[in-house]
Amino acid sequence: MLEILPRWLVILLISMLPIVELRGAIPVALGAYNMNPWIVFPVAVIGNMIPVPFILLFFGYAEKYLRKYKSFDRFFNRLFEKTRKRADMKIKRYETLGLLAFVAVPLPFTGAWTGALIAYLFGLKFWKSILTIFMGVIVAGFIVTAVCITGKAFWFLI
Repeated sequence: MLEILPRWLVILLISMLPIVELRGAIPVALGAYNMNPWIVFPVAVIGNMIPVPFILLFFGYAEKYLRKYKSFDRFFNRLFEKTRKRADMKIKRYETLGLLAFVAVPLPFTGAWTGALIAYLFGLKFWKSILTIFMGVIVAGFIVTAVCITGKAFWFLI
């Protein structure tokens, strides 16, 4: 099925997936599809960012809906209280830089999806979260692209 889609669209869709995100899309594009990095990078970044505003907005609605039930309300109260208590001073001091660094590290579970969840959990402002996550995604994209290009060049030498 993926053969009928344009390669850039496949990369965009892979970038939108949780866990994989652009950390998986860029190596696929550069390695398997042998695409131009100048095309791959912006497509992967855009694909990675598409779900972020929806995640930030969705969890607000989901939380409000689930809080109608007593057990979920207690769960959310404990979750938010513990999380914010443990990291309150650190988050207040380093919220933007900390979130950016977290998203920028190109490892599984440290991308835009998890960054959006963290931003929501700590009550960070919507547009500030979007911008911070976007900058982290760009840094992660540069790192992954550089590693892929360097690795590809290394294999040609062998």
